[in-house]
Amino acid sequence: MKTYHGSCHCGAVRYEADIDLARGTVKCNCSICTKMRFWAVQLPPASFRLLQGREALREYRFHLRRDGHNFCGACGINIFTSGASAAGPFVAVTVGSLDDMPVEELLAAPLRVFDGRNDNWVTPPGETRHL
Repeated sequence: MKTYHGSCHCGAVRYEADIDLARGTVKCNCSICTKMRFWAVQLPPASFRLLQGREALREYRFHLRRDGHNFCGACGINIFTSGASAAGPFVAVTVGSLDDMPVEELLAAPLRVFDGRNDNWVTPPGETRHL
């Protein structure tokens, strides 16, 4: 477990998160994740701390309106998603918004891909190269 720091592009939103990269990273093929090229690290909500910019955050929910996709209202960068899964509440921090995570550590972490497009959270989709 290590504490990393992240932000949006313009710096209006800043956070820190306690991340265990041994647990891996996630990608999803649902409609919004595909368009965002969503790549994230899932955490328990207590491991995520918003340090600045709550007023700059905007949230987008769709379909079942279960998960909140949070982005900076000024620069548009997707920063994190919050929601609940079968494993419980989570925050999924986008790896692109992490400022101090070495690329080598990120690439060495295991990767799980979800078939959100078919609401199948157990079996990965057959094709993942586009994600």
